Amino acid sequence: MNVNKYFPFAFIYFFINSLWLPFGLTYTALLAPLFYVWILLIRRKEILLPFIIILLPFIILHIAIVEPEIKTYSISLFNLLLVYVFCQAVYTFLHVCNDVEKIFRQILIFNFVACLVAIPLYFTPYFSILWDEQDITEGVGKLRRLKLFTYEPSYYALLFTPFFFFFLLQYLFRQNKINGRLLLLMLFLPYLLSFSMGVTGAVLLAVFFTWIIYFKRLTSKKRIANAIITGGIGLTSALAVLVLFFRHNPIFTRIGNIFIGKDTSGKGRTINAFILAEKMLDQKNEYWGIGLGQVKIIGENIIRSYYLYNLEFIATIPNAAAETLAVFGWVGFLLRIGVEIFLFIYTRVWTNYYRLLLFFFIFTYQFTGSFITNIAEYVVWILAFTNVFQQFEVRAGDKGTCTIATTQHETA
Repeated sequence: MNVNKYFPFAFIYFFINSLWLPFGLTYTALLAPLFYVWILLIRRKEILLPFIIILLPFIILHIAIVEPEIKTYSISLFNLLLVYVFCQAVYTFLHVCNDVEKIFRQILIFNFVACLVAIPLYFTPYFSILWDEQDITEGVGKLRRLKLFTYEPSYYALLFTPFFFFFLLQYLFRQNKINGRLLLLMLFLPYLLSFSMGVTGAVLLAVFFTWIIYFKRLTSKKRIANAIITGGIGLTSALAVLVLFFRHNPIFTRIGNIFIGKDTSGKGRTINAFILAEKMLDQKNEYWGIGLGQVKIIGENIIRSYYLYNLEFIATIPNAAAETLAVFGWVGFLLRIGVEIFLFIYTRVWTNYYRLLLFFFIFTYQFTGSFITNIAEYVVWILAFTNVFQQFEVRAGDKGTCTIATTQHETA
């Protein structure tokens, strides 16, 4: 297997980016100075100054009005700048790499091997190396969920989603270079093992919305029609077996708890996250927020009181949209949503199946999880707004085939 010169960085990003590092810090962030020099050499364009100018009003108003704890604020601001440089590096990589698909395929294969290694490890005392054990929902007890070397299972599932959509579309459009049955196993096994309902739910919604928008085009493709029928029959059969013989299984229990508001993880990442953000805004400024890094300081007593914690913990808001609201206030929150909608229209996301799937997915997921320095989330946004995989473009007059464009990579 020939190794692309960019593959080692892709491997670090996907598999070991946070290994042995404090929460929120990554190796790709530590490599930001190297990425910055590389971007300047490739694009010959300053990238940091425009971002700092955008942040400047928030910085000035935070210091003047909110009066944050300066050391924590400075560290968090520096970390945000490192994340931004990495995002620019990803954007540059997508335009200079001639074989992104090959790197995607190598990551998929390595990930599948890691899943196979993790399965027997699940039954040993060393499971914690690759698995996370938590009490995430009422009535189930502690569950072991696959995380590999990442922070948590939901982060791992989020990392995997761009690869899932890419190879799923390849399979559906008959472009796959891996045996179809094996490919489907490689795609669905990580979600099954990670048991991330937030990511899985956002994936299903993205697939549903994309299918509805292009219902006639997609359903007219034989493999997609067969997949819908086969998947429907398989899902119905599996549900019937579970209802009849395993009614109290963890999946049903957790889904039921989510609907009645008893799922600890789900509620904490959605409703409670916004409640806590609002409580923090009440302490400072609802329009401009509490400032970078201040969730750890202001949020500790609020979160401890809200959940009645009596143990040591690091105060966080496990929801990117809610954390944006807390840190940057309503101005920052509305700016975030406005930029997403603007880029959706400006880059014509709907003209590409892959980009549309990613947009629907990450737009939904930002309200159910993630955090504002989550590079995995930003990579999804970048892929959604960058026209890299033109083989998935929605062609005028397309009645069943998805032709592969031969033009060079370009931004829509």
